[in-house]
Amino acid sequence: MNLNEYRVNTAFDLEQEAVPKYQAIASELALTIRNGQLAAGEKLPPHRVLAHRLGVTTGTVSRAYASLERLGLATARVGDGTYVRNLDTDTVGSTTSPQTAPIDLAHNVAIPTDEVHALGLAFTQLGQDPERLAEVLRYQPETGTKRHRAAGAQWLRRFGASGAAKRVLVTHGAQHALAGVLRTIARPGDTLLAESLSYPGMLSLARSLRLQVIGLEMDDDGLLPDALDRAAQTFNTKLLFCAPTLHNPTTGTMSAARRHDIAAVIKRRGLFLMEDVVHAAILDKPPAAISTLVPAQSFLMSSMSKVMAPGLRVGYLEASPEWLDKVAASIRTDCWMVAPLMPEIATYWLESGEAQRLIDLQRERIGERLALARSALAGIDFRWSHHHPHLWLPLPPPWRAGPFAATLRQAGVLVRTADQFAAGRTPSPNAVRISLNTVSSPEQLVIGLRAVVSVLRNPPASVAGV
Repeated sequence: MNLNEYRVNTAFDLEQEAVPKYQAIASELALTIRNGQLAAGEKLPPHRVLAHRLGVTTGTVSRAYASLERLGLATARVGDGTYVRNLDTDTVGSTTSPQTAPIDLAHNVAIPTDEVHALGLAFTQLGQDPERLAEVLRYQPETGTKRHRAAGAQWLRRFGASGAAKRVLVTHGAQHALAGVLRTIARPGDTLLAESLSYPGMLSLARSLRLQVIGLEMDDDGLLPDALDRAAQTFNTKLLFCAPTLHNPTTGTMSAARRHDIAAVIKRRGLFLMEDVVHAAILDKPPAAISTLVPAQSFLMSSMSKVMAPGLRVGYLEASPEWLDKVAASIRTDCWMVAPLMPEIATYWLESGEAQRLIDLQRERIGERLALARSALAGIDFRWSHHHPHLWLPLPPPWRAGPFAATLRQAGVLVRTADQFAAGRTPSPNAVRISLNTVSSPEQLVIGLRAVVSVLRNPPASVAGV
């Protein structure tokens, strides 16, 4: 089919899809290329021609074509145009070999974008201010400098937080914040309530502190208020950990009504809420945190690692000033203070707008990979959310999560099973989490997802019971 005569059926999608127009166009074209409607070597319409057909700007089409190039589906020839790549001979269509390094769809790190350039700008700026440069080499308050706390308050305002720097403590990431909170408010043997599927880092930390974790029932809207109420009464505990926005691993986001119901239980039972909004930072307008409804009983935790760079070990904790001082005292016992260089870089990024630019780039890359995944997994039931780099894949019979992951591992692909997120003795669902952001390239992601589809649809006789 000659695409110069091809009518891209995206008019409805462009109006209805909750994604940028260029992503919707790129996704439509990617699907068309992969299903063979567009043959290798065919020339895509000129930018202005397709823009006119679709009622968009030429810049939108240019971004769509650039996305196709990053996905390995098209190639631009200077002065000539953009052409469909040969998927049979390029790496996109290659098969996984057991001798090659595994394709990692298990772990979760930010996709590289323009962080190196942004870091260079920060160092240049810092180098031009000798006084500030000298300051980052001195001892700092345990809570962080006033300027760094103000930057943290700016960051947390995106989740509806108060914006008061006196309520913010700077940490080495969200895990460090959580450790400080738990060491402050919990004692060995205490019971910690959490969603039945929860952050593995929290579960590991709870084990190290000898806390008993009780997993609470969830539905598609998140933690069930009645389950929380019963558990708080049954176990006589004051501790709750919750990740209501872009939940890891299920990808769900709790409704406003459910947040109010959870907050009502927290107030009635006198609970302390430790709220994780790390993944929520990728959203342009995240919903208001539950913590905003119960500020005196909450510890709101976030970081930049998942949305910018994993090596930028900067997190922020918001709590009441009296509790903040106690957490700071806990931090002082093991590291005295947070090393100020990383918070200084984060502060420059926030003040200059670089942080928002990097988040926008990250969101764009995630959108591209989500479009790839939706195409590669067409016809398969899985849960996903816009801007979230994870997929939640319930497994149909006869598959069980353990054998499925093991079979994938033999094929050279890694995923995480639900039991790695199971809190306490909660039975884990028969599902796996697939991460889209760890693989180095879109081509590798496609190979990995094709392996997922192949294994899913072709269970071995030992699994099928034949």
